[in-house]
Amino acid sequence: MDYKLDHIGIAVRHLDESILFYENVLQGTLLDRYRSELKGVESEIAIMEVCGNRIELLAPTNNTTSPIARFIKQKGKGVHHIAYDVKDLDEALKELESKGVRTLKDTLRINNHGRRLIYLNPADTDGTIIEYCDYPEQN
Repeated sequence: MDYKLDHIGIAVRHLDESILFYENVLQGTLLDRYRSELKGVESEIAIMEVCGNRIELLAPTNNTTSPIARFIKQKGKGVHHIAYDVKDLDEALKELESKGVRTLKDTLRINNHGRRLIYLNPADTDGTIIEYCDYPEQN
């Protein structure tokens, strides 16, 4: 399966402050900012481009149910996940299954940018949160 790094997701407490850091210190560009109240997301997301790479800044919108809020409470702010762009998410899922790697099935969704995504089970990835995604309109 062909795949490449798509983005790094970073859990933050204060989105505005984090955007300013990425713009002023790292010379990043804000590409998009949106809010998702979907169950299992409940976050405000800023998509930044820094040196040709994508960064997603993720701030919880609900401190009780947001997975980002739980992450920050357990591990603190910082790198939340690494996302890989796969050519065909359905094929990638079959390959993962053949290798005994589980996914968090309830995370399968399409985001605001048409990206299909799913998270792999961290129990099978040595604790790292990994996202697989594809862009069906671009294939």
